[in-house]
Amino acid sequence: MGLHLIIGNKNYSSWSFRPWLAMKVAGIAFAETVISLDAPDFTSRVTALSGAGKVPVLVDADTCVWESLAILEYLAEKFPAKGLWPRDLQARAHARAAAAEMHAGFAALRGQLPMNVRRAVRSHIVDDAAKRDIARIDALWGECRARFATGGAFLYGAFGAADAMYAPVVWRFHTYAVEVSAAARGYMRALMELPAWSEWRAAALREPWVLPHDEIG
Repeated sequence: MGLHLIIGNKNYSSWSFRPWLAMKVAGIAFAETVISLDAPDFTSRVTALSGAGKVPVLVDADTCVWESLAILEYLAEKFPAKGLWPRDLQARAHARAAAAEMHAGFAALRGQLPMNVRRAVRSHIVDDAAKRDIARIDALWGECRARFATGGAFLYGAFGAADAMYAPVVWRFHTYAVEVSAAARGYMRALMELPAWSEWRAAALREPWVLPHDEIG
């Protein structure tokens, strides 16, 4: 039995997008099941796999891993040749810190600009807390690229777990027309040109579900 990834709506589920994108770009084979976040049986189906009752969940035979960052760590250990973390110790430490900051932080940005792949590109007013989140992410991306991205288009050169963690932010910055630096815009373009990115977007556009609380503006 192979890897099985259980995810939420591709249009809205930023947490689901992270491991899905990482596995696609890394060439890790998996089956997927999409459960709409508003499905009547969502909680019962997901709780049966993970007591947290949230997606994504990765099932690997008798092993069940939940939380995006934990799934990425599991994949990095199971498939070390895929290089989901940088080989260099300093770069790897920086990448893990950046990924953890994304996992735990930026609440204002998340709340005010929810991921919505189908949304027409247009700006949306945010408060000072969200603006600080945006500025921090822009600065962090610039730091990653300047210090560690020699020879590659992503945060640490080659695509990796840190890029997967920040990928939903790229959707947010794009669809809400957030103003960022030229360096950040170039990084966004590199992610959005991935074939896996287009595959996720095409699937999101085909979904029938609409979650009103994530339809901002």
